Amino acid sequence: MRLGVLDVGSNTVHLLVVDAHPGARPLPAHSHKAELRLAELLDEDGAIGPEGVDRLVATVADALQAAEDKGCEDVLPFATSAVREASNADQVLTRVREETGVDLAVLSGAEEARLTFLAARRWFGWSSGRLLVLDIGGGSLEIAYGVDEEPDAAVSLPLGAGRLTAGWLPGDPPDPAEVKALRRHVRARIARSVGEFTRLGRPDHVVATSKTFKQLARIAGAARSTEGLYVQRALTRKSLEEWVPKLAAMTTEQRGGLPGVSEGRAAQLLAGALVAEGAMDLFGVEELEICPWALREGVILRRLDHLPTQEPAALGG
Repeated sequence: MRLGVLDVGSNTVHLLVVDAHPGARPLPAHSHKAELRLAELLDEDGAIGPEGVDRLVATVADALQAAEDKGCEDVLPFATSAVREASNADQVLTRVREETGVDLAVLSGAEEARLTFLAARRWFGWSSGRLLVLDIGGGSLEIAYGVDEEPDAAVSLPLGAGRLTAGWLPGDPPDPAEVKALRRHVRARIARSVGEFTRLGRPDHVVATSKTFKQLARIAGAARSTEGLYVQRALTRKSLEEWVPKLAAMTTEQRGGLPGVSEGRAAQLLAGALVAEGAMDLFGVEELEICPWALREGVILRRLDHLPTQEPAALGG
């Protein structure tokens, strides 16, 4: 069947269309995205303003039309931290439903972490052993650890690259004192959760998902996306520590000129790098591997797991 997953994230609204059936890996067929950066559109009261809601409704309608054009049998719509934490979330969801017919399921932070973990587990398989999965979004940082498909520990922290950039780094380039203050804040917040994971033992394999980690790996020398999904891409703490001060000294325009960095994400890259560096340091990670699958694939895989399957024919029958 052809499925669409509509991800209303803190940075983008992304429709991913895949051809899938139970027991097989989802094959991407189409991608439709628009950058809204909802995490940066919250007003002083934490609400998504009228302009942001208008843009969200229009973008969801466009994505729904794209899903229909591509022949999707079903669309799985969900929203993450920017909508989840907006003070007017109920009104936003009601308006989206009334004007587009789309009933957005709002994932909790823990659900985000669990579904992302499921995607990473399916990608790397059982031989990867105990997995530690890190995911930096626009509004939050998800951390999950486990030996099965359901993590043994999963948390979501309000340390998304978009949220931190808007709240802590207004300058371009940012003020060194503000960078230092953000670094201290990030590490203190992550440190509160480290014990919950370290008591479970050291992971056998550390992986990261999300655009932020992919871009950081790319500027540190990883293969470009055009070389395909199956090329191994890694990020070391040493290379990240070398890049953080360089990124802090750059303007947004200069960061946008780095390999693999999109113009729309350039402003957030420093905050994302500070979160990545803090997480790797506090969890004692020297190197992690980039996972091509993330939350959207996790949502699709969970949906496929719940589809009815045909009983296998009897042997010899």
